[in-house]
Amino acid sequence: MKRDLFTTIRSEGALLPPDFLMRIAEADKDVPGLDPQTYHLSERETLSEAITRSWNRLVGFWSAFQSASADLKQGDAATGLTRDKWLLPLFQELGYGRLPSGTGFEIDGKRYPISHVWQNAPIHLLGRNVDLDRSAKGVAGAARHSPHGLMQEFLNRHEGHLWGFLSNGLKLRILRDNKNLTRQAYVEFDLAGMMEGQSYSDFALLWRLCHQSRVEAERADQCWLEKWTETAQERGTRALEDLRAGVEQAIQALGRGFLSFATNKKLIERLRDGTLDMQDYYRQLLRTVYRLIFLFVAEDRDLLLTAARGSKERDRYLRHYSMSRLRTLAERRRGSPHSDLWQGLRLVFGKISSDAGCTELGLTGLGSFLWSDKATPTSTFASWPTLTSLQLFARWPSLLTARSVARSTIAI
Repeated sequence: MKRDLFTTIRSEGALLPPDFLMRIAEADKDVPGLDPQTYHLSERETLSEAITRSWNRLVGFWSAFQSASADLKQGDAATGLTRDKWLLPLFQELGYGRLPSGTGFEIDGKRYPISHVWQNAPIHLLGRNVDLDRSAKGVAGAARHSPHGLMQEFLNRHEGHLWGFLSNGLKLRILRDNKNLTRQAYVEFDLAGMMEGQSYSDFALLWRLCHQSRVEAERADQCWLEKWTETAQERGTRALEDLRAGVEQAIQALGRGFLSFATNKKLIERLRDGTLDMQDYYRQLLRTVYRLIFLFVAEDRDLLLTAARGSKERDRYLRHYSMSRLRTLAERRRGSPHSDLWQGLRLVFGKISSDAGCTELGLTGLGSFLWSDKATPTSTFASWPTLTSLQLFARWPSLLTARSVARSTIAI
């Protein structure tokens, strides 16, 4: 089923992958820790009621914060104003009470001036004019390092603190101990976009993820955020196993489909006389499968099309060339002796292979080797008669995660 992306939330580094965030947002019964009792609500109070109450209060706080920010002077970090008018009320609605100011931390002689702490969770709150990813001379908690770098280094070095929160009032990030120095990992909420755009559904997920009960535990590695990360990783591993088996079946079905089609005489002759090596044929089939997987995920997450919703270009692609259309046909038909669907799929491959993409279909150009004719020189002339192989993919999107697709693509 097609799922719209969150409009003000993004996940970097597979800390909590988008598909798992969606499960939390939808209150998936298979995800532990989503019942009202784990959020310390009374027996008669639902999560929706608590979230709505917080939302209604915070709409007023946001409005007051915006009004108070109107006369800020240039160069003013606005730290005190941002905390008092907006961030402290926000965390109060998330169950932390009135956050006590922290005294900072010291590790091996190095100071980490983090503004607040709640049990095992450091919480660094800055002003609205402080960039989370850049240092700011003279600003406490941002003078020597970027606020994000400061928090990440602290979490990496301090064994007793695993999860932390970082915000300048306009953005809020959840960070975790992350030893990967080449790629950041966090979940970010665009608070300004959320409040100005009245995105209640995104706020509901923020409330579920950032509530104090999510970091409340005797030890940091026992909190709900850590349990959810472990659950997401386990699910990703299972998805990889399912993906591997599905790829094997798809390669066999595609290979047999090409060889069984009468017009593919040249393909059969090349395999018989050794002009085309069997291993090379296998690699081309594998790349074709990777193309399909990529298109399934990119299309389902609305990352493929540049055309705006409701445009004729977008509608043209979805009606006549999309993978969702092919999957629907694969579930309803066994196929025919005609190769028109394969030719349409080849057209999409070709348009994506160029840097320019295809404005007529609203397609983004990728221009990589995977999409070029050189990656699949045999299948560029081969015809494909049926939809049988696509039936293998019909239910795959529900199993795939960004992590599994990324790992699969690396192997090409």
